[in-house]
Amino acid sequence: MNWRFPLSAKILLWFFLNLLLLGAAFYLFFRGQFNMGLDTLLAGQAGERVEALSNIIGDELQAAASEERNEVLQYFGSSYGLQLMLVRPDGALIAGATLPVPPEVRARLTVFGPPPMRPPLAPNERAPHPLRDGALAARANGNQPPPPPESVRRTRPKFMVRTSEPAGYWVGIRLPLFDREHPESQQQTLLLFSPSLSGGGLFIDFKPWLLVGFGAVIFSVLFWLPLIRGITRSIKQLTDATGEIAEGRFEVRVSERRRDELGRLGAEINSMAARLDGFVAGQKRFLGDVAHELCSPLARMQIALGILEQRAEAAQQDYVKDVQEEVQEMSSLVNELLSFSKASLREKAVKLQRVQLAELARRVVAREAGDESKVQVQIADDLFAQAEPDLLARALANLVRNALRYAGDAGPILVTAEAVEQGMALRVSDAGPGVPAEALQKIFDPFYRLEASRSRDTGGIGLGLAIVKTCVEACQGTVTATNRALTGLQVEIRLKN
Repeated sequence: MNWRFPLSAKILLWFFLNLLLLGAAFYLFFRGQFNMGLDTLLAGQAGERVEALSNIIGDELQAAASEERNEVLQYFGSSYGLQLMLVRPDGALIAGATLPVPPEVRARLTVFGPPPMRPPLAPNERAPHPLRDGALAARANGNQPPPPPESVRRTRPKFMVRTSEPAGYWVGIRLPLFDREHPESQQQTLLLFSPSLSGGGLFIDFKPWLLVGFGAVIFSVLFWLPLIRGITRSIKQLTDATGEIAEGRFEVRVSERRRDELGRLGAEINSMAARLDGFVAGQKRFLGDVAHELCSPLARMQIALGILEQRAEAAQQDYVKDVQEEVQEMSSLVNELLSFSKASLREKAVKLQRVQLAELARRVVAREAGDESKVQVQIADDLFAQAEPDLLARALANLVRNALRYAGDAGPILVTAEAVEQGMALRVSDAGPGVPAEALQKIFDPFYRLEASRSRDTGGIGLGLAIVKTCVEACQGTVTATNRALTGLQVEIRLKN
């Protein structure tokens, strides 16, 4: 069986592939920006966060003694999952984590210009802070705090570098502190090292990006879902309708409410079904009319041949019998055509009733097989099905007659029935040669035969099983044929119970 990929899954797969391509393009753009320089990452909110943290750390370091600076840097580093270092322009460690400073970072330390000089502080003097001191004075006077001076608002130099040994990201920012032990140097740099680009949410906070991306995917799916459902629902309706039409049920119709190509396709399918219904009904009616009109001349020919047989000489009797056989064959053909036409035209007007399967099967077998023991009925008396008795009897009679013709000498023919899910199954099984697998679906088509010839020696003209299908479908059932496991053919009629 060929595996099919649903259209809705294709659309969703294409949609997610589109998102994947957009994500890949964004990632390449992101990497391209990094290749141009990671410093651009510090031009936005990440730089503001780094500078705010460095201001706090700078105040704490300025107020702390030299031996306490390691604890200050360790405290703030553990809070963000970072390793903090305070170094001189040559990369020499002043305080903090004892990590080797890579050459790429050392090269960036020397590009900072000289910092603004700050006067030395007395041992107990607090470092001046214009923004803080101005805010305290304004609060004491009940006024709004003044805006920060230009010297405070101006961002301090900073950089960002990615290294491989150790693998991670380094951020450096100038931190001018007065060092009592080295008063000649105020070019200290605060280094922040993180093995990941997020830097504990300080460099880049991925959570908002992930939430926004997830929300965008959910919104897109919900936004696309009505369109996908509408398309797939319409296509399924059209597919089911065409399947019904292929089975000969031309009364099926589909919705034409859509105002797009699918709606137009539905209208065309409805128009096609209506025209096919008219053509097929007219053909069946014409076939029935022709068969009915042929009955009278054939009957007169049979009467004339009977009279001719009585008056013909002995030498002419063989010719008369040959003509009688041909006329009888024509009469059987016309009767089958008439039965097929009547069964087809009665399909829409059939009224179903409760039929006892065992009694109907025994009556049909007695009429078709006589007293022979070739056909065995194995049906319980308490099994019933919804059908039209005459049509079901005609269908079963054709199946029994067909089995007797092709497999009557191969073994017993079984007529069985059993209750199945949502209905009743009536089966006719034989032990004959069976049917080629490729022909199992075709044997119910009108005028289809396995043999190329249509002589009386090989059977009828191929209408027997077509009449079976027409009668069963008129009873709102289905008929299928399968080859048995060992040998033989089994035809199953499914009816409602």
